[in-house]
Amino acid sequence: MGGTPRFTIEPLGSYHDRAAFSCGKPGLDGYLRRQAGQDSKRDLARIFVARGNSDHEIAGYYSLSTLSIDIGDLPAERARKLPRYPEVPAALLGRLAVARGWQGKGLGKILLADALKRLVTHGNELAIHAIVVEPLDEEADGFYRKFGFLPFPERGGRLFLPMATARQLFSAGD
Repeated sequence: MGGTPRFTIEPLGSYHDRAAFSCGKPGLDGYLRRQAGQDSKRDLARIFVARGNSDHEIAGYYSLSTLSIDIGDLPAERARKLPRYPEVPAALLGRLAVARGWQGKGLGKILLADALKRLVTHGNELAIHAIVVEPLDEEADGFYRKFGFLPFPERGGRLFLPMATARQLFSAGD
């Protein structure tokens, strides 16, 4: 009975039970229930869900979208190695949440790995310099830092993972 459960991660569909999802953080619950479908339809974000015990149950989810990073927000040693563009392209891992019944089973790590792998896989089609997260609290901040996300020097609350680092994570295993 040990080990990490296996999950199917797929784009959010109309058949997924968004109303039943509860991770214990009202902002993340409310986003999935009320806004995620509209963001997807309007091409503002892509939402991916991990199916739970049924095709309808959402065990966890994450959202991906794009943004630009002001080059001055990056650490100076990183910015010096880039062209003098005012901004560089990035991906935003905007939300990541695990339903209460699935917490403590490694699903957060699985969702993060899926998001990073999805970005690495499509990295040849879309230029992304870094992956950005905006953790909601200290617990989330610690989670992302454990996987190598770095703070922006002047932008408290935001973390980034260089795309080159994400590629290295997946080149060893694939």
